[in-house]
Amino acid sequence: MVLLEIAAAAVVIIIALVVIVLYNGFVQKRNRVQDAWAQIDVQLKRRYDLIPNLISTVKGYAAYERGVLTKVTELRTSIVNGSVQQKAEANNQLSQALKSIFAVAENYPDLKASQNFQQLQQELEVTEDKIAFVRTSYNDYVLDYNNAIQTFPGNVFAGMFHFARQEFFQAPPEADEPVKVDFGDLNPGGPGGEQPKAPSAKQAGANQPKR
Repeated sequence: MVLLEIAAAAVVIIIALVVIVLYNGFVQKRNRVQDAWAQIDVQLKRRYDLIPNLISTVKGYAAYERGVLTKVTELRTSIVNGSVQQKAEANNQLSQALKSIFAVAENYPDLKASQNFQQLQQELEVTEDKIAFVRTSYNDYVLDYNNAIQTFPGNVFAGMFHFARQEFFQAPPEADEPVKVDFGDLNPGGPGGEQPKAPSAKQAGANQPKR
């Protein structure tokens, strides 16, 4: 009888230890996910702050239609609001829009040579690189965490302690494809109209935003 009680107590202690180890493991893995996401969020907000300056600079040289800049502005807002998936989608669309703007700048020597534009382009590219770097770490932590709560014996206790599956921060399939630039967006007259000309040095100086 005494042996049975000791065995039962030992089983209870072992189960309690397993639960404690699993719980602490879930917490640590979730904290890694949250820390990695916080680093992504910092870069998304940095990009958010840089975009208005870029738009202001580009408007001083290139005759973008209102719809193009409105779209970039909407995407800018989306990268700091919503779920992980919504932010990821907005960030991916914004990356493509910014690449198009930088590609179009090749047709505007004065814009391309602008120190303000070059600095903004460099800062945005560095920010994009940081997002890509941290995204890899974040997704690795998410995979590790999701595996822990979805495989046995973790899945037995994860739901009990309300550990929910986390979303990946996905890059778009077309991320590595060449950027397609629609130069019609630069033409206020629409497709078929006259291609806008780069402003003269005098006009560029008058239009360049003050710093």
